[in-house]
Amino acid sequence: MPTSPRPTPPPDLYGRDRPDRFLAGLDRFSSWYVPLATRRDRRPRPPEDDRPRELTVARRASVAPDAVALRLVAPDGGMLPRWQPGAHLDLELPSGRRRQYSLCGDPADRYAYRVAVRLVPDGGGGSAEVHRELAEGSRVAVAGPRNAFPFAREPRVLLIAGGIGVTPVLPMAREAAWHGLDWTLVHTGRTRDSLPLAEEVDTLARRHPGRVEVLADDEGGVPDAAELLARAPQGAAVYACGPAPMLDALQRAFPGSAATALHFERFTAPPLVDARPFTLRLRDGRELPVPADRSALEVLRAAEPATPYSCRQGFCGVCRLRVLSGAVDHRDHKLTDAQRAAGDMLVCVSRADDGACLELDV
Repeated sequence: MPTSPRPTPPPDLYGRDRPDRFLAGLDRFSSWYVPLATRRDRRPRPPEDDRPRELTVARRASVAPDAVALRLVAPDGGMLPRWQPGAHLDLELPSGRRRQYSLCGDPADRYAYRVAVRLVPDGGGGSAEVHRELAEGSRVAVAGPRNAFPFAREPRVLLIAGGIGVTPVLPMAREAAWHGLDWTLVHTGRTRDSLPLAEEVDTLARRHPGRVEVLADDEGGVPDAAELLARAPQGAAVYACGPAPMLDALQRAFPGSAATALHFERFTAPPLVDARPFTLRLRDGRELPVPADRSALEVLRAAEPATPYSCRQGFCGVCRLRVLSGAVDHRDHKLTDAQRAAGDMLVCVSRADDGACLELDV
């Protein structure tokens, strides 16, 4: 079939039979600038607003025998700052405790945040306070959202959730489905009945057959880390959240997998690496030995139970204290160089050299 001749371009603004150089230049600039200005970056954007605000518990629902989900809204019904999968909120509880919970709702919902909290009977008291105090209609101060577990939307991803660890992973799965990625979600737990947000995971499985797998310990035994990672296609990124034994096992098995990246978020403080014993000296003269297998925060809380803390992973800044003398081995992800130079320290993860003494302004 013959092709039509290419149309002759119209004359320029001045009636000349050649392209207008200004409009041609404008067209070239637009073709370069507009895609750059409007593209959506693959990396999550930082939160719009990190100032504390008070929200209302609009709805509270049971999502497992020992877990509740809270829908939090602005008292005036206004819009809330944006967030990306993997983000969390800091809840400032009535007792003064500050705890962090992953957002598990829909990032497109600008009028509500949703968190799910599992009751930990022998924990630090935060989850028990949420279950006991935060009824529908109550107010709670929050800060964030913050994201220490960003989802980069790699083309191939394996998402692994252990129990309540499904909270940050579920929005990642929805995001992966929305963008047409090659993704798989594996949700593990002791029993099917104990798994939090099971109904939402089941809905996702129905909408995306073959993408979601639920593994219960009482049905097939505790899953092996290498077998979990075997589900990752070549070159995939793995995102995992769950109890420490699961994450430790995944880290050990990861080098033998086909995946090329492992991202994870812990429920509790990370294990101590290359830790040496040192000493803390308080203002009243007390000296507190910090052994190699304990953090400065643990030792401080044993002596001063009111010592504030939250994440225990070095990124929230709640446990920041001033060091009056001594060299700090900084291991946090929060403080700036200027803050460190001024003597600030996050006692949840940072330490000192073997046998050294840190004098704290406490």
